[in-house]
Amino acid sequence: MAQFRILLVVIFLSVVAYTIPVIGNHGLGLFGVFFGDIAEMAWPGQFNLDFLGFLTLSGFWLAWRNDFTPKGLALGALGFFGGAPVLTAYLFFASRTANDDLRILLLGPTRAAR
Repeated sequence: MAQFRILLVVIFLSVVAYTIPVIGNHGLGLFGVFFGDIAEMAWPGQFNLDFLGFLTLSGFWLAWRNDFTPKGLALGALGFFGGAPVLTAYLFFASRTANDDLRILLLGPTRAAR
């Protein structure tokens, strides 16, 4: 599990370190660029559409793991809009509270106890 947490930290730091200068150079106008690329039907748009699928799955899993409670729905929305930094931070802390039990990590405490 230690190697998994190291990977999570590397992904988190890499994405945050990359995002900071991008925001500084281009601002927060992400949605126009993101959906504009999809509308152009070229490779950048294909990548964005594929990534949108991963964001959707990430958000849905976060909400599901937390039993679609208000907290779970908020985490799902954060995961969808926050991407890898949110998911990696969540998995890092969830792996620690799960005491390295993969069933608890993946299913959540309620489902893992069944």
